Amino acid sequence: MSVNATLFDQVAIVTGASSGLGRHFALTLAEAGAKVAVAARRVDRLRDVVAEIEAMDRRAISVALDVTDGDSVREVVSCVETELGPIAVLVNNSGVALTKPALETTDSEWDDVVDVNLRGVWLMAREVANHMIVQGRGGSIINIASILGLRVTKQLASYAASKAGVIQLTKALALEWAVSGIRVNAIAPGYFATEINQGYFEGEAGQAMLKRVPQRRLGQPSELDGALLLLASDAGSYMTGSVIVVDGGHSISSI
Repeated sequence: MSVNATLFDQVAIVTGASSGLGRHFALTLAEAGAKVAVAARRVDRLRDVVAEIEAMDRRAISVALDVTDGDSVREVVSCVETELGPIAVLVNNSGVALTKPALETTDSEWDDVVDVNLRGVWLMAREVANHMIVQGRGGSIINIASILGLRVTKQLASYAASKAGVIQLTKALALEWAVSGIRVNAIAPGYFATEINQGYFEGEAGQAMLKRVPQRRLGQPSELDGALLLLASDAGSYMTGSVIVVDGGHSISSI
């Protein structure tokens, strides 16, 4: 039996696509043949991503999106469907983190993290699923969780709680929407090299963190491609409610 991991002419939305892993996910899906809508709060930061996708001779559009705003979510999903066609893949990648002791975290800081990381995933998934059901085509929703949804570390209480919520939400939605042909899965990355964290991992604290990873190194964004394409394509057609951990063994380490 052949394995089909291509996404030729399928429509995908990637949230938080202006930089880091979101940008990489968008490019990976485009390379696999998808038409991609890249979404973030600031459209100007998406121009380079669109240009890179168009250089592959693929279709791409950029859309301004606030995942915490229901009206924004509805407008974006409708726009993408109008411009590109029925949505087949959603990558819920938007996320923020707050590094702060729990006792010093304010109400508003907690709400900011949970609103983006959990409520935003819920709003996007619900709206895209509604459109998939109307179209009668099913599809794949991929939520980007974290190994901190499975284990914890100090000073990241709001982030860990929100990502644990994403994992449970993934399973709950998978159970409800399977009958409609919608698969809902999650990827839980460990620590990956991006432009945002480069300075931290070059420092003493970052190097100490890497010593706790069994493979003793950061992951490279390309090492998430296999999990992403498996879940986005027909190669993972019998997978729903799954959480794929990609972390160099960090989550199973006792260190």
